Amino acid sequence: MAETVRIVIPPEVAVFVRPETPRDDRLRGATGGVLLPPRQTILLLFCLSKDSDPEVRSRALTTLASLPDERFAALAGWHDLHPALLHTVAQVAGQRPAVRTLLYAHPCLADATRSLLESHGAAPDQADTSATSEEEDGEEYASKYQQAQAMGIAEKIKMALTGDKEWRKILVKDSNKLVSSGVLKNPRLTEPEVLTILKSSIQNDEIIRIICANKEWVKNYQIRKALLENPKTPLSNALRFLGTMNEKDIAGYAKSRNISSVISTQAKRMLLAKQK
Repeated sequence: MAETVRIVIPPEVAVFVRPETPRDDRLRGATGGVLLPPRQTILLLFCLSKDSDPEVRSRALTTLASLPDERFAALAGWHDLHPALLHTVAQVAGQRPAVRTLLYAHPCLADATRSLLESHGAAPDQADTSATSEEEDGEEYASKYQQAQAMGIAEKIKMALTGDKEWRKILVKDSNKLVSSGVLKNPRLTEPEVLTILKSSIQNDEIIRIICANKEWVKNYQIRKALLENPKTPLSNALRFLGTMNEKDIAGYAKSRNISSVISTQAKRMLLAKQK
């Protein structure tokens, strides 16, 4: 019998893991066929790894194990997660240096999970000096994350406005909106980073507002698309961006259950208008 874990699940994940959810939909979620930000993706795969169906469980664990390191970076700013989720990540990806470093630094890490990680490799402060560049990058991220925990708001804002890519990845997840939105004003911020922020689960209303208002960023089709698919984007902006999408994407939105019903309905109307 699958282990029972009690955890708060957001609606966009719950729709794929409820007992009444059709098996095909659960399998789609388990194989990575659902477009969600990194945090929700990890949570969905964790929940499905506890599914009553052996195939769903197996596929969910396989997909979780195949996620790239940058997806697991979402764990760093996720302080209210269940320790069992970290343990599952350690089981399937704890042998990877960057993932192991993130897990070691996490405040919710259980002793049993730490023991499991130690079987894969030493903790960051015990790592061999001949560590690979991947290990060093992961350790630097963990070190900066730990520094951020000791910083005051003023220090964080200054670092958000001037810091390098690692600092931006950490501080954009900060609960203080002055800090997180400061990252969006950092002149070194790139469009790929903006896209990553939009596809993650850490954005707040202020961050969305800043991105929508940046005329250069919204010239990027993928950024407009990500804004359209983000539930925090104001409906007026989302509808405006919908009018700039290609026919293939509009057709996808017309059928999607993962976006606002208003957007989906408008997409259907746009398709019907083109057919006349």
